[in-house]
Amino acid sequence: MADEITKPHILAVEGREEELFFQALINHLGLQQIEIKGIAGKTNLRPRLKALASTPGFDQVTFLGVVRDANADPNAAFRSVRDALQAANLPAPERPLSPAGQSPRVTVMILPEQGTQGMLEDLCLRAVAQNPAMPCVERYIQCLQQQGLPLPHNLSKAKVQVFLGSRPEAGKRLGEAALAGYWPWDDRAFEQVKSFLQQFGSPT
Repeated sequence: MADEITKPHILAVEGREEELFFQALINHLGLQQIEIKGIAGKTNLRPRLKALASTPGFDQVTFLGVVRDANADPNAAFRSVRDALQAANLPAPERPLSPAGQSPRVTVMILPEQGTQGMLEDLCLRAVAQNPAMPCVERYIQCLQQQGLPLPHNLSKAKVQVFLGSRPEAGKRLGEAALAGYWPWDDRAFEQVKSFLQQFGSPT
């Protein structure tokens, strides 16, 4: 996060997998103006946004997008981002996907979508819901239950891993899978994310 900023549009995301995922999608969309910054987890959001605001080159930033998983409470997730923006003396939007301020103009996106519990993994699972491998993924989870085995604490992450095990090169994580082209960018599930990126990712 302390590296000098070289592009006018900044996208702040939670972690390494999100960095790779959004880099792959940005590449797919052909957007050249966006620089991705990881915040090393949502618990670091406040100090990392403060650090970002004091990074050399930030005074040239015209757009800032912040992306966070909703997890169990999308409203609480948005409030945490808003509070962190205010603590960093940055414009704080009143609602997700509603821009605030100028230079930088700030927009917040909560995943998988506004008002919905979940995370980036859930968004990716929606995109592959019709993939022939998904019934096999669901049967795997059902098999665990039938055998009386404890289910993973995070089913969405587990399903993503099982699904990616069906791809030509197994063993990739979510972000690596994005770079490998395993997520169908043209699926409707990604429309909001693409619209968000295109809104602030075009040249000024």
